[in-house]
Amino acid sequence: QPRYWPLWCGIVLLRLIILLPQFARMSVGRFLGRLVMRVAGDRRQVASRNLALCFPELDEAARNDLVRRHFESIGMGIIELSMAWWCSDQQLEPLLTITGIEHMHKALEEGKGVLMLSGHFAITEIAGRAMLPLLPPMAAMYRPSDNPMNDQVRRRCRGRSTPELISKTSIRKLVKLLRANYPVWYAADQAYEGKGAVLVPFFGEPAMTNTAIRQIAKMGGIPVIPLASKRVGNGRRYEFEFMPPLENFPGEDVQADALRINQILEEQIRKAPEQYYWVHRRFKGRPEGFADPYE
Repeated sequence: QPRYWPLWCGIVLLRLIILLPQFARMSVGRFLGRLVMRVAGDRRQVASRNLALCFPELDEAARNDLVRRHFESIGMGIIELSMAWWCSDQQLEPLLTITGIEHMHKALEEGKGVLMLSGHFAITEIAGRAMLPLLPPMAAMYRPSDNPMNDQVRRRCRGRSTPELISKTSIRKLVKLLRANYPVWYAADQAYEGKGAVLVPFFGEPAMTNTAIRQIAKMGGIPVIPLASKRVGNGRRYEFEFMPPLENFPGEDVQADALRINQILEEQIRKAPEQYYWVHRRFKGRPEGFADPYE
């Protein structure tokens, strides 16, 4: 249908771009990111505000530079998403470095599944392809797209690395897959409003934080393993590191557990802050008495 023609054109263009050498792909990605920054005024302001709250030590020039590098990272992420969907294993393997996989293997031997704790980083999509030859079939939480064609394309292409996709509202399916000993990728870093949220610091700024990962882990004694992802040298290499399972998690205090998760994510973000998705309104939905930083 005509309303989907722009998306078809975008798909064809991405398929052509991934035929280029890696350095050229990433150059196109950075250009694409700078273009997005020019037209995405609202999101640019959200990213700038988030960075001002989380890195108050940066002056305006340094923050603007980080915003620019962030959008360049988003552009590279679009190309990397295409690589994850359509590149062959032979093309990707030389670019990927994975450490700590033994923590996943040992945890899966318990037969309870594993929650892979991560956040929304630019190279999330390519992580699935990196893990595919090393782990059993994986599952991941995702948010269905309002555009049916976009949703169908994402589901088909992600099936190359993650055969089971779980809607964010399908907790029953999540539990079922964990009981079947699936490793499940879970991002706990977006703002959440509801009974399952607590207000705890994120980079020192109060943020509504989802406690679902704590509840799921507590329900079945499921191990939680942090996964760190990083793009190195503008895409010359991609590094993924599995940490040891969290000890004494969950604990007795809901807020302490939520703060612990945030601190783990903060540590990962500080290693390459431009690669995190700052375009999300992380500090929205706070209770009365806290100003809306995006107004």
